[in-house]
Amino acid sequence: MPPTPRAMKSRTAKTRLAIPLAAGASLALVGGVLLWSPAGEADATPNGTDTKAAFTAVAAGDIAEQCTSDDSDCVHPKTAALVEKLDPSFVMTMGDNQYDDARLRDFEDYYDTSWGAFKDKTRPVPGNHETYDPAGALKGYKSYFGSIAYPKGESYYSFDQDNWHFIALDSNSFDDKEQIDWLKADLAANSKKCVAAYWHHPLFSSGEHGNDPVSRPVWKLLYANKAELVMNGHDHHYERFAPQNPDGKADANGIVELLGGMGGANPYKIEEVQPNSEKRLTKKFGVVKLDFTDTGFSWNLVGTDGATKDSSPSYKCR
Repeated sequence: MPPTPRAMKSRTAKTRLAIPLAAGASLALVGGVLLWSPAGEADATPNGTDTKAAFTAVAAGDIAEQCTSDDSDCVHPKTAALVEKLDPSFVMTMGDNQYDDARLRDFEDYYDTSWGAFKDKTRPVPGNHETYDPAGALKGYKSYFGSIAYPKGESYYSFDQDNWHFIALDSNSFDDKEQIDWLKADLAANSKKCVAAYWHHPLFSSGEHGNDPVSRPVWKLLYANKAELVMNGHDHHYERFAPQNPDGKADANGIVELLGGMGGANPYKIEEVQPNSEKRLTKKFGVVKLDFTDTGFSWNLVGTDGATKDSSPSYKCR
């Protein structure tokens, strides 16, 4: 039984008596007037989830071909213009940021002319093309991004935003015990409700590269720690998957995978559709605009023409 409300001192008192109703509606007595708030117009939804985005981020991989805006067919300046318009809190790049060998001078001549505008709020990870640098694997990548990509001296790191914990990994070295041990410790120390991770090589893909089992041990760690979202590049297309476990079995409590390799590099074909793949698009350049709340997330794929090409369901953190 709810407690009996105190009697009002007068008809004009500012006492507010809130009476919860079904489906999130409520009645409130304010200054002697009975006010009704229907579901969806109260301060929160019935389950207490804030429906407004706490912050917005942008994600894409496979970005800068060796071209500039002087070439009308060059795509990465167009996706960069889209990022500028969306003005996210931060930008996540999922590897192969610069083609073909990701040398420092290539970053400076191409990537920097477009996506370099957001360098100070970019949280990058390397792809396989960053390892092709003749000066040494990841040499140009590290020289260009500096402490942004190596905040603690390693090519993997994590950061927090509101109620979210983000983990940026280097999938070129998933066989490196040091990185895996770091990931275990990072997950154990995390105090945020929601967890997202991103790296280059996807465990699941319907594209030309296909599934990459090098990521499975990392998926298992993330799954065991109730992570919500994994983002990858490598295959040059867009794809979203229903929640699944590390073995590719549909699982309502599993991880959602987003493949966003359409940042500017030449598109790849869809070759073998994987189980749990819900949407696939190729030859559609753009970026993923992700809306995060304290208890969930959703996203839109926005094309270079400014139109929404796909919208995800809304997901809740576990």
